[in-house]
Amino acid sequence: MARSVTTSRKTMTTLFAGTLGLLIFFPVLWIVILSFKSEGDAIKAPLEVLFSTGWTAESYSAVQARSDYPKHFLNSVVIAFGSTLLGLLIAIPAAWAMAFVPAKRTKHVLMWMLSTKMLPPVGVLIPIYLIYRDLGILDSRIGLVFVLMMINLPIIIWMLFTYFREIPGEVLEAARMDGASLREEIIHVLAPMAIPGMASTALLNIILAWNEAFWTLNLTSAKAAPLTAFIASYSSPEGLFYAKLSAASVMAIAPILVLGWFSQKQLVRGLTFGAVK
Repeated sequence: MARSVTTSRKTMTTLFAGTLGLLIFFPVLWIVILSFKSEGDAIKAPLEVLFSTGWTAESYSAVQARSDYPKHFLNSVVIAFGSTLLGLLIAIPAAWAMAFVPAKRTKHVLMWMLSTKMLPPVGVLIPIYLIYRDLGILDSRIGLVFVLMMINLPIIIWMLFTYFREIPGEVLEAARMDGASLREEIIHVLAPMAIPGMASTALLNIILAWNEAFWTLNLTSAKAAPLTAFIASYSSPEGLFYAKLSAASVMAIAPILVLGWFSQKQLVRGLTFGAVK
């Protein structure tokens, strides 16, 4: 029998969730507010900024005039989606092998892969930088696609492994009995059944790649610079231009916020895939 919940408890839970959501979203809201202020208003006290009447879009005009936003946006799209697609092409067969091929050390391999995420990126910056320089892929999209794919690959494999483990092995055995090859088994049987999990994994990887700043700032200069470098260009030794920096930040995060908004149902469905049997 389902446990009844009192009205007061529902109210308290709603208030708590609303307050927590506001605290999480407040930095984004504040950046949006500052982006519509002049530089003079942006450095005032918070309440003065909020209730002042000086709303203007001049910061967006200045950012558009100073920077090539479409180029940075296109670089971010290519790098984020390219690294995600390449990562899925590698991770799907790897996760399939770990989920459906019996092995004593599968958990150890998964833990080893996940442990690579604990290494500080700066520890391998110089070797990767020198390799990229010698290969001629420094400040290139293909270089960033590859390095971001390698960085996020452990998470992709781990998540896909978790989703694949929820799929009954008997389904794949039936496909083999019907004469399906390994490629057909993965593409026509496994992948359609794990679409929610694969979609949430892809979305998470796109967000991680889109927001990656360390590698994009150190391995690019101008040609392949994504939106993270676009934001960093408004932090200069002369000082921080808060209004223009906020406008650049809003322009950088808006596409990924829209993507997350329209994909939230698929994301929640994928993250809860296999939670209820």
